[in-house]
Amino acid sequence: MKIKDWISLIRVHQYVKNLFILAPLLFSQQYLEVEILPAFIALICFSLMASGVYIFNDLMDVDYDKMHPRKKLRPLANGCVEKSHAILLMLLLIVSAFTLALMLPLNVIFTMVVYLLLNIAYSIKLKHIAVIDIFIIAIGFVLRLIVGAQATGVYLSMWIVIMTFLLALFLALSKRRDDVLLASNGCTPRKNIDGYNLEFVNASMVVMSAVIIVSYILYTISAEVMQRIGSPYLYLTTIFVIFGVMRYMQITFVSGLSASPTRILLKDKILQLTIILWLLSFFVISQL
Repeated sequence: MKIKDWISLIRVHQYVKNLFILAPLLFSQQYLEVEILPAFIALICFSLMASGVYIFNDLMDVDYDKMHPRKKLRPLANGCVEKSHAILLMLLLIVSAFTLALMLPLNVIFTMVVYLLLNIAYSIKLKHIAVIDIFIIAIGFVLRLIVGAQATGVYLSMWIVIMTFLLALFLALSKRRDDVLLASNGCTPRKNIDGYNLEFVNASMVVMSAVIIVSYILYTISAEVMQRIGSPYLYLTTIFVIFGVMRYMQITFVSGLSASPTRILLKDKILQLTIILWLLSFFVISQL
């Protein structure tokens, strides 16, 4: 067994998703007023637990993954890691996550338990039910926000919850689009793939993209947000949100690359630059 197989098994690249834990702190504008260490401890705890969940999911899906053109390369599917070793690592990661979480408020641990149980149910049954599967994924992102807010004690805006949920739905739909395309090419599909087709997924992604953009515009012109940020010019950052959504749709619809939103983000320089410019403009405007 090689180190790269273990890294692949715990899906380190997926830790990008867990940065949403820091979002409540960053966008509350209170990062200079509260203790930030708990947020990073929560990030570590959640990442360890998420890795345990990924291993559990791979254990449940190993037979399906063996027939998948890309997932067959995963350590369990290709036999590089034995199931017994994977189970031990899964338990170690989850126990370590909750042990470290004892340093955090009790409600953080409760939310982590909810995430863990929800994802166990997802891996066993819920991911095989069309539409419900993508909603579970989106709820997982919202739970990340809640963990971040609970760890630091900062206010969790309804706007960030709404937009995160919508964005997660959009990304989950793009992944299902890849499953539909694979099914049309003869790859053994997920059990829930009969609940999707290309027309439905494409239309849903277009609807979600529009709702995300409108929600963000409403957020930037909200009286509450303008008062808290202290600037009426936050709406100017909308240009980066629109461009980012359109860029991702270009990658999905034109290039046909939507299997892994995380890998797209880690590889696409244009998306990375767009996010950086959005963050910079957001914080520059908020400091004016």
